Amino acid sequence: MPKLVLVDGSSYLYRAFHALPDLRTSRGEPTGAMRGVLSMLKKIIDDHLPDYFAVVFDAPGKTFRDDLYAEYKTNRPPMPDDLVRQIEPLHELVRANGWPLLMIGGVEADDVIATLAREAKAAGMDTVISTGDKDLAQLVEPGITCINTMSNETLDEAGVQAKFGVRADQVLDYLTLIGDAVDNVPGVEKVGPKTAVKWLAQYGSLDEIVAHAGDIGGGVGENLRKRLD
Repeated sequence: MPKLVLVDGSSYLYRAFHALPDLRTSRGEPTGAMRGVLSMLKKIIDDHLPDYFAVVFDAPGKTFRDDLYAEYKTNRPPMPDDLVRQIEPLHELVRANGWPLLMIGGVEADDVIATLAREAKAAGMDTVISTGDKDLAQLVEPGITCINTMSNETLDEAGVQAKFGVRADQVLDYLTLIGDAVDNVPGVEKVGPKTAVKWLAQYGSLDEIVAHAGDIGGGVGENLRKRLD
């Protein structure tokens, strides 16, 4: 079966920048993030020998999520200047290696990866998604796997269940309940992973949790009912 490998370039760009030492050229230009990402890309290709391959980055500018929720990611500090200076040269290096690079305006790299993974599945391909982003775990199903080359973690269906305590098709509901501090998205107050896992095990889905919100007692039940809108 043909194999597609999709790399979340934006995810690895940040991680490489913070993981590697402060590498610079003789002229003082920062290069650490570029070196880290390029090394990772070459290793992925050597390890997985994909038939199809693409590196996906976030496009500059706002996305539809900013229109939906004005506070989205507003808690994040500005990108360090030394990282900004490596983005365009990294894009050039990716293209110079002959690797397809995708940036689609108005959506995030996650959205592009999700779309391509689903289309590849429909076309009879296996897809490996290389990312450090937990949100993409919701895509995992037979034929779609997530790997994190920085932690050597592989998430198939059993791996998602072991890591989050819920099935891959429940990850979106799980994250909705607990919120995401990294993206400044609130969940239900006082509802953490254990409570979210318990509710999803009992009711199966967020829709069913909402339908039975009146049956859930205690302070967390009250907090859930406050957040139903």
